[in-house]
Amino acid sequence: MTARAGRDVSGAPGCGATGLVCPAWGGGMEGDAGPGGARRAVGHLVEAVLASRGEANAVFDILAVLQSEDQEEIQEAVHACSRLFGALLARGELFVGPLPSEEIVLTGSRGATRKYKVWMRHRYQSCCNRLGELLAHPSFQVKELALSTLMKFVQLEGEHPLEQPKWEGNYLFPHQLFRLVVGGLLSPEEDRSLLLSQFREYLEHDDIRYHTMQAASDTVARATDGRPEVSRLGPWEQGGRRQWACSIQVLRPGLWQVPLAFWNNAFMLLSSVSLPRQEGTLSSFYVKHTELSDKWKVIHLKEHRKAFQQMWLRFLKHQLPLRVCKKVLVIMHDSILPHLAQPSLMIDFLTRAYDIGGAISLLALNGLFILIHKHNLEYPDFYRKLYGLLDPSVFHVKYRARFFHLADLFLSSSHLPAYLVAAFAKRLARLALTAPPEALLMVLPFICNLLRRHPACRVLMHRPRGPELDADPYDPTEEDPAQSRALESSLWELQALQQHYHPEVSKAASAINQALSVPEVSIAPLLEVTAFEIFERDLKKKGPESVPLEFIPAQGLLGRREDLCAQLFTLS
Repeated sequence: MTARAGRDVSGAPGCGATGLVCPAWGGGMEGDAGPGGARRAVGHLVEAVLASRGEANAVFDILAVLQSEDQEEIQEAVHACSRLFGALLARGELFVGPLPSEEIVLTGSRGATRKYKVWMRHRYQSCCNRLGELLAHPSFQVKELALSTLMKFVQLEGEHPLEQPKWEGNYLFPHQLFRLVVGGLLSPEEDRSLLLSQFREYLEHDDIRYHTMQAASDTVARATDGRPEVSRLGPWEQGGRRQWACSIQVLRPGLWQVPLAFWNNAFMLLSSVSLPRQEGTLSSFYVKHTELSDKWKVIHLKEHRKAFQQMWLRFLKHQLPLRVCKKVLVIMHDSILPHLAQPSLMIDFLTRAYDIGGAISLLALNGLFILIHKHNLEYPDFYRKLYGLLDPSVFHVKYRARFFHLADLFLSSSHLPAYLVAAFAKRLARLALTAPPEALLMVLPFICNLLRRHPACRVLMHRPRGPELDADPYDPTEEDPAQSRALESSLWELQALQQHYHPEVSKAASAINQALSVPEVSIAPLLEVTAFEIFERDLKKKGPESVPLEFIPAQGLLGRREDLCAQLFTLS
């Protein structure tokens, strides 16, 4: 038999000749008669290798089919490799320990059993590398099968480790093999969302989740590093690094640009990691252990939080694409901050996002609110920046409801100065002049609630000796609410809105004509109101019944004979 490099290994101890010839990693099996014949032949080869070490060279034929371009042959070869190496791992017939060079071992004077195990371990490694490449196969069925097979090997290799424990009770996990899996999921070349959705079921296991966080951190660090370090990586990462180097575009020496596909895949994987909220020992392991040790980090939720925090911090320290940044901010308050060991470490990211402006700033408000409210974050000029977010576009953005909900919370304190509350009320009233009806139904009660909370601002509702409209002291272009002179003005905009074409808006604006009620009006039901809902609601309204104009029903075109109209006119 001929190996892929053309070297004859049939004379290796424990690896007798089989009479089969293995082509160089790209051909089919000799004597194949179509897919059916290949499947039968591969099945016979697996049985032969498991039955006798003398048939070990037949592994090359199985791996050759794994290189086929036919989808059915690849799937059959993957099943065969799963059966073959799964059985060899369970039997303990793969070399355990640091893997030596194949050439040195086969030409040395060691025993036949050792040579066989080293040789078969190299074949197992070649199989895993090929399965990692199949994660990028055009067929999703092949991708899914390759992923499930690699995860099966992760489980078996964890139960039958291929490395020596450093001490008794040492926790062992196939890190290199698992990094190959995570590296294949975080492809920089194509969207792997379907494959990542399949991988989520494995994240329900505590050990897989813990090692996923560590592997994802390392993969992000390597992908964003401008210095490729192929020579310092192990056999598993070398193939992955070559894949990165082929897809990352070089802008100038020492600077690399990471494709958008990588960031999308990385975000989907990171956002799929969810930690349990209750403290306690974790014991749902994918790799089964006869006994758990309290010394293992993987069983403590505290260590999971640290890994979770490191994973996100490594991801967020980079300049992310705008769409990815929005996705992160959407889940920040609910899926990231509650699980961090030190939530205050997110201050830099959130403040940078808040300073960007636009929709990014609106989304950053949620995370900042949690840090300010629960972790005593002191943010200078916070209300000044919040005031700057109020522009005409705020009524049309996708996250309008979330923004006004948070703005209502930030302005709920009774300790805020009157000039600040007046500035917000006046700015909202001025913007309301051009706002759509669905936004006005929420903004008008919002302004009235501000006046209810701060009686000192009610002077804006009634200023009989105030200036004329053309001399309004309020400066809408002033960025500092303290310098806007809003408290010297009035809410004449609400009186103008009482003439609005929509009756519900006109009714809501008329609330300032009477004394404001003590209890506030909840704006929660109004935050999600859309123009379609308003239109549907108007269509369902019943119009007034017809008003009778004559108490005696008319008869004929000119009425009855005694009617004056019938006496004066005739139809001819």
